Amino acid sequence: MVAHFRMRDLGALSYYLGIEMRKAEEALMLGQSAYALKLLEQSSMAECKPCVTPMEERLKLTKASTAAKVDATLYRSIIGGLCYLVHTRSDITFTVGYISRFIEDPREDHRAMVKWLVRYVKRTVD
Repeated sequence: MVAHFRMRDLGALSYYLGIEMRKAEEALMLGQSAYALKLLEQSSMAECKPCVTPMEERLKLTKASTAAKVDATLYRSIIGGLCYLVHTRSDITFTVGYISRFIEDPREDHRAMVKWLVRYVKRTVD
């Protein structure tokens, strides 16, 4: 049996896999504001207070932290969302890489840094 497919012109691409595309003069602008807002909702931080920087200055986190353990599944889920957001947000690349180091055994101080970064994402959603 042979399947026949018809090609259709659906117009200009505007949204694909959570990435928004806008044409501006002679450039194609990529963004993920809708995805970022969804990430804020999923992490229960849609109403959080935004912060100015993606990471605290001179922050030192270690895998040998003695802080209380946190829900690893939720931590990993948020980190995964932030990793996908890095496709259009180079300003958070270093911080996402840094907090990803603690994905195996996340602690309260690691989660606090994730919250800080999510607060920064809220400030810079557009």
